[in-house]
Amino acid sequence: DIYRRKIKASTDALKFFAFVSFFPQLVAGPIERASSLLPQFDTFKRPKPNMFVEGLRQILWGLFKKIVIADQCGLIVNAIFQNQSSYSSFTLILGVILFAFQIYGDFSGYSDIAIGTARLLGFKLMRNFAYPYFSRDVAEFWRRWHISLTTWFRDYLYIPLGGSRVKSKSKVIRNVFVIFLISGFWHGANWTFLAWGALNALYFIPLLLAGNNRQHLDTIASGRIWPNFRELVQVLSTFSLICLSWVFFRSDSVEHSFSYLARIFQFNVDFFELGATNLVTLIILMPALFAMLILEWRSRLQSYPYEHGKGRKITRWVYYLSTGFAIIVFAGENADQFIYFQF
Repeated sequence: DIYRRKIKASTDALKFFAFVSFFPQLVAGPIERASSLLPQFDTFKRPKPNMFVEGLRQILWGLFKKIVIADQCGLIVNAIFQNQSSYSSFTLILGVILFAFQIYGDFSGYSDIAIGTARLLGFKLMRNFAYPYFSRDVAEFWRRWHISLTTWFRDYLYIPLGGSRVKSKSKVIRNVFVIFLISGFWHGANWTFLAWGALNALYFIPLLLAGNNRQHLDTIASGRIWPNFRELVQVLSTFSLICLSWVFFRSDSVEHSFSYLARIFQFNVDFFELGATNLVTLIILMPALFAMLILEWRSRLQSYPYEHGKGRKITRWVYYLSTGFAIIVFAGENADQFIYFQF
């Protein structure tokens, strides 16, 4: 950015190193740029009470997604992916759906905790997730998933390559594949991540070539309580495609991924093969997962469900206390490290 003359070099070593080592988002994001975070050290003011309270609300919601949703999903997901040959297609489908919510709860939960912690200190970090599983196509999904990384690749790699404005369609396709393959490689030197990136590129390219990649820039069902039938089909179709790609992301090898997918399409069912422990976990998990989806759907115009503390005071406190109680109940020996710490 200094080279492009978008910002000036910092002359204050203390503020610069405070920016570089800013602990809330240091490990896994949001990926804050100097142009956004560094000036906040110049204009720093003691955080106001409402900012402090907002930070606590967002941390509470982030802990719920991590501890209650992601960690509990992970127990079942690990059992299924590690022993895929022992399960029917129904259970394998359940496994990849739960992984979709595990990685979402884990990473967006971390982002909420990081953003909330920064608010406690008087800093504002960028939003990193915008309810991606309510997306109507894959292009919208990638505008809502890990926003700080996707916009970074867009601004520093995709646009310098020419983006979608190059005249040659082959170069447009090349640019899309470069972005998604590097995004996969960013997650680790494993063929599974490259396959995951390539598959998402294949999803994205038809939308781009047809000029439909920016078709859904608004929020789904804006001004309405529920989506219409077409929107529901679009959301479910997009979610299914994303889940298909998550198989590659979660698997240990490409061979493992194809084996998993092959067994899914055998279309056999066994509801009770998970074992008693995992079945109990699943039964307890489902109401929490349903509650998360309802709260996020109702709050899809906000950054997170508890933002601004809207509603009657007694209703808000019922939400806060029940969320806190769930976190305490589920916290403990089942806790796992954040998935994105390894990236």
